[in-house]
Amino acid sequence: MFEGGHFPYWIFIFLMMTGLYVVISRDNLIKKIIGLNIFQVSVIMFYIAMGEVTGGTAPIEAEGVTVFSNPVPHVLMLTAIVVGVATSAVALSLVVRINEAYGTIEEDELREVEREEEA
Repeated sequence: MFEGGHFPYWIFIFLMMTGLYVVISRDNLIKKIIGLNIFQVSVIMFYIAMGEVTGGTAPIEAEGVTVFSNPVPHVLMLTAIVVGVATSAVALSLVVRINEAYGTIEEDELREVEREEEA
């Protein structure tokens, strides 16, 4: 684990709650995507921190080595980063398309436009 005890985990929790707050409290679609990215980064950092083994080495069999670090969490988070970048790109392209179609990226204004179209 980290030398600082549980302090890094409090940082991860703070980042998670910050990302969640941004997603919930903002009406701007770009800000919501940024909040989701902050949340995602905090989860990735948390998993990488959990995969660390004190005194562990790379999982290569060598004489005298008994403690190994598991590379699977790190590999999974590398995949999560790639998926997150692709998801963010799709979300941003959708926001651009929404802006072209409706002239705004504010959620409350989009709801008003939808109500006007229904009437």
